[in-house]
Amino acid sequence: MAKIELLLPKMGESVAEATVTTWLKKQGDHVELEECVLEIATDKVDSEIPSTHEGVLVKKLCKEGDIIKVGEPFAIIETKDDVSEPVISIEKKDDVYSSETPAEQIETEKVKLTSKVNLPKKYDTNRFYSPLVRSIALKENISIESLNEIIGTGRNGRVTKSDIITFIKNPSKNTDTQASPIPEQSVKPASSISGTSEIIEMDRMRKLIANHMVKSKQIAPHVTSMVEVDVTNMVLWRNKIKNRFQDKEGFKITFTPLFIEAVAKAIKEFPLINVSVEEDKIIVKKDINIGMAVALPSGNLIVPVVKNADQLNLIGVSKYATDLTYKARDNKLKPDDIQGGTFTITNVGTFGNVMGTPIINQPEVAILSVGIIKKKPAVIETPQGDAIAIRHMMYISMSYDHRVVDGMLGGSFLRKVGDYLENFDINRQIW
Repeated sequence: MAKIELLLPKMGESVAEATVTTWLKKQGDHVELEECVLEIATDKVDSEIPSTHEGVLVKKLCKEGDIIKVGEPFAIIETKDDVSEPVISIEKKDDVYSSETPAEQIETEKVKLTSKVNLPKKYDTNRFYSPLVRSIALKENISIESLNEIIGTGRNGRVTKSDIITFIKNPSKNTDTQASPIPEQSVKPASSISGTSEIIEMDRMRKLIANHMVKSKQIAPHVTSMVEVDVTNMVLWRNKIKNRFQDKEGFKITFTPLFIEAVAKAIKEFPLINVSVEEDKIIVKKDINIGMAVALPSGNLIVPVVKNADQLNLIGVSKYATDLTYKARDNKLKPDDIQGGTFTITNVGTFGNVMGTPIINQPEVAILSVGIIKKKPAVIETPQGDAIAIRHMMYISMSYDHRVVDGMLGGSFLRKVGDYLENFDINRQIW
């Protein structure tokens, strides 16, 4: 027998710790390789941590609600290996791992902890499957339709290794002919307090959002500026290339990458928008990392970040933004995906709103809101004189921290973003 410590794997450059939210296994339970052992939370992202070994969970080293650091052990697994192994304990201090275990073994354990099974798109699904189950399905050429029919005996109806092995041996059994169970975490407990009212308990993400918004209003004196923008050229260009873009790139081009591109260009000219405040110091960020608010099916918002947006071409920004959007809606974002933002864009036009006055996403100092694009009569200048024409118009607004961004800087930056959108080249080539 050998005892192995399970360590909290690295989850991103800026993520140092996580909160244990739910243990999926009890002491004494058998754990399969790659089977999820516990759920953790970092900021607004929930993640499941799989086991790197098969064996019996003999000891939990933390309890629900505890905060554990990356690289720290959270459980001990007893394996059936004949060769005796020491408990692997790796401690990270000042970016140096120290252990009596040889460096080669440490690297092996780190690779095991962070390894993932990458599967073809045919296995993309909203239902959760562990990497082990997915790899077995791929090896046995099980279609996603068949996989979705398997009755899971794990937590919240998850398909375990034994479930899929049973299905392989007898496909006619162990299939689900009834509706899939509702995951426990999606149920919001409510209690009626009168004939016309009820109490709904906030979920963890809603509590985080509420606290984040209140703190932002307490920290930063908010000012909002607004401009109206003629985006006719941008709309006509997108309409012209959108079908060819989807055929060539495999996904739709939306307006979001165009907004991100315009903001990144404007930040280059007004770098004091791309800052944060620490006491009486202004920290100017050299990286331009644009967050984009995404509405989740639950109704909550999350802000994944397009890193180094100024260094990407339009196709690169589009791919990055599209990937983050799908990951957000499928609850597949990693902690690092929502870290490190320096400026945020929120699209209230998605909900049919004309404009908004958003709350700053701390520790940033500005947030841009883009409204709905609508056809309106507008006065335009022509060689023959002024004329009234039907144009695609929209409002953009920006809330900013008046401690460090005054009206001239905020207004000038917003106008520059509008200028980039208005002067969009209708003949632009991207291939």
